[in-house]
Amino acid sequence: MKYHAYELMHAFISPMRFGARNLRHQIGAPFNPWAETPFAKSLSAACEVFEDVTRRYGKPEWGIHETKIHGQPVPVSEEVILRKPFCNLIHFERDETVIGQRHDPKVLLIAPLSGHYATLLRGTVKAMLPEHEVFITDWTDAREVPVSDGPFDLNDFIDYIIEFIQFIGTNTHVIGVCQPAVPALIATAVMAANDDECQPSSLTLMGGPIDTRRNPTVVNNLAAQRPLSWFRSNVISKVPFPNRGFMRDVYPGFIQLTGFMTMNLDRHLNAHRDLFNNLVKGDGDSVRQHRAFYEEYMAVMDLPAEFYLQTVEEVFQRHSLPDGHFVHRGQRVDCSAIQKTALMTVEGERDDICGLGQTEAAHDLCVNIPMDEKYHYVQPSVGHYGVFNGTRWRTEIQPRIREMIRTIEMKRRLGNTRMSFGLPYRSLRDQREEEIDWRTHKPS
Repeated sequence: MKYHAYELMHAFISPMRFGARNLRHQIGAPFNPWAETPFAKSLSAACEVFEDVTRRYGKPEWGIHETKIHGQPVPVSEEVILRKPFCNLIHFERDETVIGQRHDPKVLLIAPLSGHYATLLRGTVKAMLPEHEVFITDWTDAREVPVSDGPFDLNDFIDYIIEFIQFIGTNTHVIGVCQPAVPALIATAVMAANDDECQPSSLTLMGGPIDTRRNPTVVNNLAAQRPLSWFRSNVISKVPFPNRGFMRDVYPGFIQLTGFMTMNLDRHLNAHRDLFNNLVKGDGDSVRQHRAFYEEYMAVMDLPAEFYLQTVEEVFQRHSLPDGHFVHRGQRVDCSAIQKTALMTVEGERDDICGLGQTEAAHDLCVNIPMDEKYHYVQPSVGHYGVFNGTRWRTEIQPRIREMIRTIEMKRRLGNTRMSFGLPYRSLRDQREEEIDWRTHKPS
């Protein structure tokens, strides 16, 4: 009923949105003598803000057409190399006719299936492209997947990761961003237990809920305090007609977006107030920055109900992975089986979604990875999204990941000769005692 009410409200508001757009165009008409008056500018700005707030945002484009390698512009094409009902595997192919054949490390970015589209990692992809062959999981909006394609749960997510890694081939470096940290670690453990020749060369987990009992956040507490039946009754809805996924049980994206926005409601209200003021002033740059952010932030997708409920139960309530009783396809997952995959964990000091220590917990589970192939890094002064996007990601976090990947590549080529990548495993306390200024010093 919630989904039907949402669709009905959207249909009800559509004529008002059309009227606001029409009024705005009339006010801004070239021959309107009052167009430049303060009242007209304010009315036009109000109409534009109303349109932005009430419209439905579609899936954003990747918009990555070029990268630079050694200062030379190189065309980039987006290619779907493997299609699955709930996800496409995308390869960002760099034009070899410009750069020649390169043997850069292969990196699989596992995007979150948590409400926003994979394009949220656009900045992550751009930073990795110059020196890596980049692949990414592009998850499909569940309301666009017919019921005939069957359900999709956490175990299916893990199967997808394993299949994608095997498809890309040996010597693949995997990066799990946020929610996929758990299934990425499980997939690596399953491949290690099966002695799969394609098990990842390295696994980087960024801001992921490996053990949510460490420094629990508001999000963690909400998931832990409510019984699973509450989530099933209050947040799960059936996709309405005429969507392709008609009658599929989903966790609607608009419900998750509402939760995200209420966590920082004052910030969003102030942002839209500033948008109104900037429209009145004619500050085009600020308006473009606002729209670029919210066109990504407001674009949400529905999640398969089976996946959402199993994630809540196994990750946030039962803590199945850190407690050692997660079972995948009848096989108990044991992270101590991982021996051939280097492990790096990254956290944000001000992360209010995934608390400090939750991702670091992976090191306590992977006891058989050599210490010189384990590294934990906490980025000061960033929140959750700053871990994989923005200036700190480009200048401080990505260079560390790059250094780790290059060193592991070299080590594997030299036949696993003992070789540290210069940034050994360090706790937050150790890190604060020995801060590295990356403007003047980088590991050799």
